[in-house]
Amino acid sequence: MLFETRSSPHFSGPQSVTKVMGMVLLALIPGTAALFWYFGWGVLINIAIAITTAVVAEAAVVGLRRRDIGYALGDLSAVVTAWLLALALPPLLPWWQTVMGTAFAIVIVKQLFGGLGYNPFNPAMAGYVLLLVSFPVTMTRWLPPDVISSQGLSLADSLHIIWSNSPPAGQTWDALTSATPLDQMRTQLSQNQMISEIRESPLWGDFGGRGWEWVGNWFLLGGLFLLWRGVINWRIPVSMLASLALVAGVFWAIDSQTHPFPAFHLFSGGAMLGAFFIATDPVTASTTPRGQLIYGALIGLFVFIIRTWGGYPDAVAFSVLLMNMAAPTIDYYTQPRIFGQRDDDDA
Repeated sequence: MLFETRSSPHFSGPQSVTKVMGMVLLALIPGTAALFWYFGWGVLINIAIAITTAVVAEAAVVGLRRRDIGYALGDLSAVVTAWLLALALPPLLPWWQTVMGTAFAIVIVKQLFGGLGYNPFNPAMAGYVLLLVSFPVTMTRWLPPDVISSQGLSLADSLHIIWSNSPPAGQTWDALTSATPLDQMRTQLSQNQMISEIRESPLWGDFGGRGWEWVGNWFLLGGLFLLWRGVINWRIPVSMLASLALVAGVFWAIDSQTHPFPAFHLFSGGAMLGAFFIATDPVTASTTPRGQLIYGALIGLFVFIIRTWGGYPDAVAFSVLLMNMAAPTIDYYTQPRIFGQRDDDDA
């Protein structure tokens, strides 16, 4: 009798890669809408440029590898990578820098390691760090939130600036752009100003950076949606945010005039986006239950350390990449006990 033999895997999960990526994109919409509301058309233009670049780059490399282009693009992973990278970029970044960062993320960080599932580093964060290290001036040129800005930019103005890398006629970059709350905090603390003095800045909101705090809230909402749908588990985001809040709280309790309140760290930069959408990347993050707690907690710790004593005001990208390198080691030492294994088996 002949038995039919099928190649593995023999079982498939209820969620396909395309479905998971689609839910991630759906969860990104509230935070993206908030960014657009506060920072204007540049946010959407960056997303459009990044997605176009990612799709073209992925198709080109997959074609050169003689793989199925439609299958590779159909999993939506390139779109997710491009969208996440674009959200981290300043709204008026020159278009060619967005193209460069996205192409690097897709071609070098993802495809040259074998494609989806094989990349050791988060592609979006690797692309962001490449741009931040290579172009520090343009990468720190953020717009002030719309609620305190006197320079409302139309779609045409935003396209002109992004395309030409020059401000509109009669305006200067200094008049058009502003430091982020994290950057301003860092700069003014280095000038020996107290938190009470810095809080008088219009960039401060109720518990974080003005505008930024609401962007963080909407990314938090998207993250809760992913938890509810089972796309991510709670360990990495909770341990990362708890670690960041705990360490910030300890230093704030020691000296509240030189260390901001923990909520400022959680809602003034990329902490919420990083905790729910970036650190939880199933390919590059730790996979064991205890390992995920360690992985997330160390990301939160590194975010605080780099923000406070490092060279960059925000640190989510660097912290995630550092822990990407450590994830295999964490997994090795945190393997769960095999069913039926006794304590003396460990000896």
